[in-house]
Amino acid sequence: MYYFSVILLSAGVTPNFIMEKNQLDDIDIQILKLLQQNAELTNKEIATRLHKSVATIHERIRQLKESGYITKIVALLDRKKINRKLIAFSHVLLHDHAAATLSTFEKEVAKFPEVMECFQMTGTFDFILRVATSDMDTYHTFYRKLAALPNISTVQSFFVLSETKSETAYPL
Repeated sequence: MYYFSVILLSAGVTPNFIMEKNQLDDIDIQILKLLQQNAELTNKEIATRLHKSVATIHERIRQLKESGYITKIVALLDRKKINRKLIAFSHVLLHDHAAATLSTFEKEVAKFPEVMECFQMTGTFDFILRVATSDMDTYHTFYRKLAALPNISTVQSFFVLSETKSETAYPL
């Protein structure tokens, strides 16, 4: 297959399984949709569903990883079973917005295991953190450490009462 690809490329023809300029074709999109729903699917199972060869699926998944479309494959855990029952969204306002201040905050907040996501935002607050803890006491301990970071002006937290939708698959 590699020899065939080299011949096609040298003739100026690009085989359809090689992504050009970060563009996905229908098969790539179907593969990504399947893997977002169940990353445990084997290449053979994907090939059967898409009516393609196992080698084609293997090569396409390799290309999707290599080009950065698939960044990692993980297990999604039930947060309640691992005692992360309390979810908070903490809005953080910094005293100043110098590049060094922002960078320092980002490095420090990345050290907190309770912080699941950190987003720099526009609007009233500079960052929004999604925080997972076991209970309010644990959150309070986290909050005190967060508020003690340099250049923190305000931390305002909102606690999740119920989860209506939680999706990990991006629409394609």
